[in-house]
Amino acid sequence: MTVSAFAQPAVTLAPRVSTRGVSRRTVATPRGAIRTSASNTKNPRFALLFDCDGVIVETEELHRRAYNASFDFYGLKIAGTPLVWSVEYYDILANTVGGGKPKMKFHFGENRWPVGADFFDGAIPNGEDEQNQLVDALQDKKTEFYKEIVASTATARPGVLRLMDEAINDPQIAVGICSAATKAGFEKVVNSVVGPERLSKMDVVMAGDDVVRKKPDPLIYNLAREVLNLPASKCVVIEDSMVGLRAALGANMPCIVTPCPSSDVPDFKAEGASAVMDDKRGLGDGDDTVFTLKQLFPEGADVPNFEFSGMATAKS
Repeated sequence: MTVSAFAQPAVTLAPRVSTRGVSRRTVATPRGAIRTSASNTKNPRFALLFDCDGVIVETEELHRRAYNASFDFYGLKIAGTPLVWSVEYYDILANTVGGGKPKMKFHFGENRWPVGADFFDGAIPNGEDEQNQLVDALQDKKTEFYKEIVASTATARPGVLRLMDEAINDPQIAVGICSAATKAGFEKVVNSVVGPERLSKMDVVMAGDDVVRKKPDPLIYNLAREVLNLPASKCVVIEDSMVGLRAALGANMPCIVTPCPSSDVPDFKAEGASAVMDDKRGLGDGDDTVFTLKQLFPEGADVPNFEFSGMATAKS
């Protein structure tokens, strides 16, 4: 039995990771109820796996603003200077480290741990336990700010929901979302932008909290492949960053990169991407569509097709 939509307006994601011997489809759990997945996928030929931040929604700038709001809320300083992540620096950070807490730990480890009056009597954190306490508090406050920002400003990037709907409606294509984001922020994005009805029809949905190692580690994609019971070569990933590309390639999955407009877009094709979209155009909608699901997975084909028009040109 399937359901066309959840009765409640928001979906809380249950633990996603399944191991051998369990059902291929995962379950999306709305608050106050448990329902089986409404996916219509049967014996899929291929799978299409979307990252969330930067792919579904151009969220990197929203994340940056939320981090800075969290730093400012606690009055954090490094060597007497207020802690602020610039647009240019966050572009680099987003293509270097996956996940919010790892980003902060990387930054503080490369520079210096910050101080604030609300933590440890204004002293630098002493040891790993105190460092984790600080990062946890910053992440919690950042998530509060992020939810507010998403609710007021987040919209889907061009072509994402179109391609997602095409995959959901094709019983031969499994579809899912695999994000490095923490579950609280991830749920806010997918509920606001993707919507509970689409989520109920997904074959696999995982957030960063569902795995012990975040991107660029390939674990999340390897686990998705196990759930879907498909070889890696038939699972196409859509990512936006170098971190995501490395996770996909580490799982031996072909990857389409749809980078966000940025001050420094890497040469993803040279790094192994199967296709790279223009950073302004994305996947495209309407007359500006770059490719459809049937072009990506031609009828009767054993391998995906990545020869599209309208893609980004290779860097010289």
